[in-house]
Amino acid sequence: MIGVALGTGMLLNTILPTLLVLAGNTLYLAGMLAALAAVIYVVLDPKTRNLVWYMYKSVMRSITGLFVRIDPISILKSYIEDLKVNLMKLSKQIGALRGQMRQLKGLMDGNTAEIEKNMAIAEQSKKKNDDKNLTLATRKAGRLQDSNAKYKVVYKRMDVLNRILEKMYENSEFVLEDTQDQIKVKETEYIAIKTGHSAIKSAMSVLSGDPDKKELFEMGMEALADEVGDKVGEMERFMDTSRNCNYPAAFSGTGASTKALMALKTDWPFLIAVSITERMTANS
Repeated sequence: MIGVALGTGMLLNTILPTLLVLAGNTLYLAGMLAALAAVIYVVLDPKTRNLVWYMYKSVMRSITGLFVRIDPISILKSYIEDLKVNLMKLSKQIGALRGQMRQLKGLMDGNTAEIEKNMAIAEQSKKKNDDKNLTLATRKAGRLQDSNAKYKVVYKRMDVLNRILEKMYENSEFVLEDTQDQIKVKETEYIAIKTGHSAIKSAMSVLSGDPDKKELFEMGMEALADEVGDKVGEMERFMDTSRNCNYPAAFSGTGASTKALMALKTDWPFLIAVSITERMTANS
């Protein structure tokens, strides 16, 4: 028993790593299969497809609306270009149809001439009792008459179609010209409104101002007011100090002019300038 237990333990110890690897791979495979099944179910589900389709349409509609808002006039002009291309295609189709009608008309005229020719041969063969040529000529003339009858039906249908296409071409030209005129009016209105709106925005910017720039402006005004106040204060202090000085004594020692003494009562700025000049002269 002990040997069997030991043998079993050794066997398990040997194959256990392999069993763990197989179990791990099996779980991984099962997970991948489950994920694949979920993806297939989502793809095949009609509701999911409709949801994805609506999401795609919504995104594309939003992108289209963005481009339209950016430059609506270009969108309208692109529409006009598409109309012109379609009108050119319609004109080419009408030309091709007329060419086919002309060829068919020529073919019918040729068959008519050939019928007359074969009928003349049949008449001569009848006079000569030539049954072979009479039969061949009459049967050929009959086949050509049947062909012309079918060609006439086709030609009438082509003629009706040609008239319809001509009418459509005229209406398309009218729509194109009318749309072009309408776009010109809208473009003029758009440019005028855009210009006016830009002017209004500029005026509002001037009135309201940029907050950051306005703050700098206010700071500059305050600094200027402070500096002006300081300068005015210094000037007033100097004037008060000068008013208390003994100007006659000061001027008598420096040989100042009597005109400066006479201006003492009326011309304070001149007095201040003379005082400053005399002081600078005395100091030098």
